[in-house]
Amino acid sequence: MPNEILFFGGFLLFIVLMLAIDLGVFNKKDHVVSLKQASVMSAVWVCFAMVFYVILITEGRELHGIADYASLVEITKKHLHNITLSPGNFPESIKTYQQNLGLEFLTGYLVEYALSVDNIFVMVLIFSSFKVEERYYHRVLFWGIIGALIMRFLFIFVGATLIGRFGWIIYLFGAFLVYTGIMMFIKRDQEEKIDTENHKVVKFAARNFRVLPDFHGNRFFLRVKGQRFVTPLFIVLLIVEFTDLVFAVDSIPAIFSVTKDPYIVFFSNIFAILGLRSMFFLLVNIIHKFHYLKTGLAFLLVFIGIKMLGHHWLERWGFTTMHSLVVIVLILTVSIVASLVFPKKRT
Repeated sequence: MPNEILFFGGFLLFIVLMLAIDLGVFNKKDHVVSLKQASVMSAVWVCFAMVFYVILITEGRELHGIADYASLVEITKKHLHNITLSPGNFPESIKTYQQNLGLEFLTGYLVEYALSVDNIFVMVLIFSSFKVEERYYHRVLFWGIIGALIMRFLFIFVGATLIGRFGWIIYLFGAFLVYTGIMMFIKRDQEEKIDTENHKVVKFAARNFRVLPDFHGNRFFLRVKGQRFVTPLFIVLLIVEFTDLVFAVDSIPAIFSVTKDPYIVFFSNIFAILGLRSMFFLLVNIIHKFHYLKTGLAFLLVFIGIKMLGHHWLERWGFTTMHSLVVIVLILTVSIVASLVFPKKRT
């Protein structure tokens, strides 16, 4: 437990430091994020994720304080890692464990990153529907991610506790993901719209806050005649948070199909979310070109759901995390290539 707290605490400290530098140094003033800046931001966060992957495959035993073969077996059983250890050969067993840990992180990271693309479609729609100035996109997404970090933490560790106590919940997650994937496929061509007046969050805010009718620069709150008001930009932030909450219901169970270690689920989830901001600015103007991506994500959710439903049989057949990673990469590659090779016809 002390090792987990130190490892986890160090990770959170790093994330807080990076976010502070991001907001306090590189984005001190509101501005339109350029394609070059978005590319650099994306590359930096991907590099951070790859560095963390290297840490896991070289020092991953430190996460749970594994000191001997007995503790390794205990942790492997506790988190249901699908690996074969070498009795009597602790160095080889720990190497296998750490390589698998890194692979689970990488696969979970890719799954969350892929599912986040669908979130980008909705974010673009939110900003355009509420007519948010482009220079304020980064500010809303920054504070939206702070809220997402807290929500994901609660979701993941509550989910891990439930899975640990009630193993059958994994089948419930699997069935839910299959259903979600099927529904996404059926509705893949439907044009999404946001009713800015009748949205649930807008109605909630109107009932519980004093809301100003107009934007006031980058302000979320404003004091008028001694009374505190919220601005439409704050309403947009609430909708972004609500949207992330909805997407978390899909993405977190999906990563639990890859690993049952809540720390790896959290690490992969957070790195993907942090990269989502920069990816948003990269894809905001070209996301419409990847029209087969929703189809690919639908197949991805169905695959993950089926994997959760039949994980016992798949493990007996030798289906490993590496096989999952290959299938996931294949699904995403086909959907992206198909979008570029068969562009959507203009109507």
